[in-house]
Amino acid sequence: MRGHPISQRRACVLVGVDPKTVRRERPPDNPEIREEMHKVAETRRRFGYRRIGIMLERQGMVMNAKKLYRIYREEGLAVRRRRGRKRARGSRTPMPVPLRPNQRWSLDFLSDTFGACRRFRILAVNDDCCRENLGLIADTSISGARVARELDALVRVYGKPACIVSDNVLAREQIAV
Repeated sequence: MRGHPISQRRACVLVGVDPKTVRRERPPDNPEIREEMHKVAETRRRFGYRRIGIMLERQGMVMNAKKLYRIYREEGLAVRRRRGRKRARGSRTPMPVPLRPNQRWSLDFLSDTFGACRRFRILAVNDDCCRENLGLIADTSISGARVARELDALVRVYGKPACIVSDNVLAREQIAV
């Protein structure tokens, strides 16, 4: 643009660039800030750019959050995201089919709502051999202690099962009784 007889403003309109970006000189990145960021990141590995910025402010290095984030990304200091818990892989062995009553009971929780907002839960206890429903316990909240009490009552009526299975969404667990 300097060697042509056209104004800077007109050239920017023709090219489609904002004149402010052409005129603006980018301020130099301070190498001492980058060095201090690395020192803080080495000692505090789980700190993100905001917390590193607070630590730099305590040392007297105040800067814009956008600049801080840009330098943080350029230096590759981003904290890696933690992974979730490892889940079991592969196929599970199929559970053996129960051949007599009280060999295996199944526990299942169901939930629904009363009209608009009030929720309730139902604990269903089934005998897997004869497909008999041993008990349905309904309440707005069912605690673990309540489940244990209800199972004790069912054991007094039907006898002790060999195992109890809880059909969970994440995994199928067997509870030895």
